Amino acid sequence: MCYSFAPIGVTLRLWIRAHAAPRLHRIGGQRGHELAASRDRAATQGAARRLLGNVQGRNFTFEYIQSPGIGGYDQTYRELAGRGVDLLLAGGNEPALLAARAVAGALPVVFFAIDFDPVEKGYVASMSHPGHNTTGIFASQLELAGKRIEILRDAFPNAHRVGLLSDAASREQADAALPVARQLGFEPRLLEVVGEPPDYVAALMAMDDSRGEPVMVPATPIFLRDRATLARLLIEHRTPSISAFREVMEAGALMSYGVNLVDVFRDVAGIVDQVAKGAKAGETPMRQLSHFHMAVNLKTAKALGLEISPMLLARADEVIE
Repeated sequence: MCYSFAPIGVTLRLWIRAHAAPRLHRIGGQRGHELAASRDRAATQGAARRLLGNVQGRNFTFEYIQSPGIGGYDQTYRELAGRGVDLLLAGGNEPALLAARAVAGALPVVFFAIDFDPVEKGYVASMSHPGHNTTGIFASQLELAGKRIEILRDAFPNAHRVGLLSDAASREQADAALPVARQLGFEPRLLEVVGEPPDYVAALMAMDDSRGEPVMVPATPIFLRDRATLARLLIEHRTPSISAFREVMEAGALMSYGVNLVDVFRDVAGIVDQVAKGAKAGETPMRQLSHFHMAVNLKTAKALGLEISPMLLARADEVIE
């Protein structure tokens, strides 16, 4: 499972049509589960036009290979490097970045880190001077995990417990949420999801004696992939939730707070453009996302018999009715 680069491919192909260039740049990345709905793809295209519509000299082809899962990353990036691409894209998780860097050689690598800290993990030297012929986008999920707990407290001032869902890739987010939950008067419960396919029913059983108490769903590729199943189970368990991804909220979670994937795709495409024009990846500062998208699904609220306060709705960037 990986974060898909298909929307970035759409963005770059728009630039091909709009801007002629003396050299064709070949960009390679892995393709996983489709992230974006048609509305998001349209927004991505619009962002590209607004961002780069008046700048000349771009010509890209975007090549991506369907990756069967994390175990197939190494083969995927070896094949991309063998095709002679000029730049490798690595999306979302650590295994994708590791696989790309293992075969990159002199090729620049552009990545986005959705569920890990690339500086703390040592993949880049710093945000301003990443080095290692690598650069990209970073969103600190550990800080965002605490913010999601704060939103849950605002939404449910009388709640006693909060469930912290996690898998192996997102356990650090649950751990980061623990002290915030306790500080805000929650009794936190760790809900660990294991297995493939993931056993969500077993994980949610820990909240069976706390129906109606909220659950936090962190940023991890598996939960994004399984968002329809996960959202359905949460509603069946009468469990309000806040997710890291808008797409999970759209599938039926109550709320979301986190990065807007359209913004991520746009910003990654902008960095690709810089590197393709000659900037050295290792000397191109990384970008840390600073705007986060909050959304509320009132259809889910109605299904759960909940009233969302007008003050909370006023804070939302998006409300689904």
